[in-house]
Amino acid sequence: MTAGTRNRKVMQNSWIVADIDAAVDRWVRTTGIGPFFLVPRLEIPGLLYRGQPTDAIASIALAQAGEVQIELIQQHNDAPSVYRDMAPAGGTGFHHIAYYCHDYDADLAGFAAAGQPVAQSGAFAGKRFCYLDTRASLGCLVELIEHSPVQQDFFARIAAAAVAWDGHDPLRPAFS
Repeated sequence: MTAGTRNRKVMQNSWIVADIDAAVDRWVRTTGIGPFFLVPRLEIPGLLYRGQPTDAIASIALAQAGEVQIELIQQHNDAPSVYRDMAPAGGTGFHHIAYYCHDYDADLAGFAAAGQPVAQSGAFAGKRFCYLDTRASLGCLVELIEHSPVQQDFFARIAAAAVAWDGHDPLRPAFS
């Protein structure tokens, strides 16, 4: 039986990092991937961790590597979160793969039917997202990101910047 989503295109791989600036520097020097776009100290009202409100604060940096987006996440506080589930404070490691969903409800229902529980959920910039606890079967989480025109434009800007990137200005603000 096939479970999960009909959307089988993984669009993002994500890592937890202890220091986002240092991690971006390592990624650029080691892989040549960049530039990274930084969303600092993101606080998401209404964020739920395992059904309970949480005030996890994290910075994210995003870059494009061919067809796959690279995301680095640093949590700044000790609030319960899926970030701490995968790496304790100061730890690093692979965190999740993500699907960009044009039918978020159907994709979520597919994972739910397969017994994959929602570990964290919220909404940002007018779109929903959730992390599914697929650690027992995959060793990492799965994130579902709801399609929105604003998000699509942001992701397109990240991808376009990577195409002609000359190595300068490796860490940029995501929003001016």
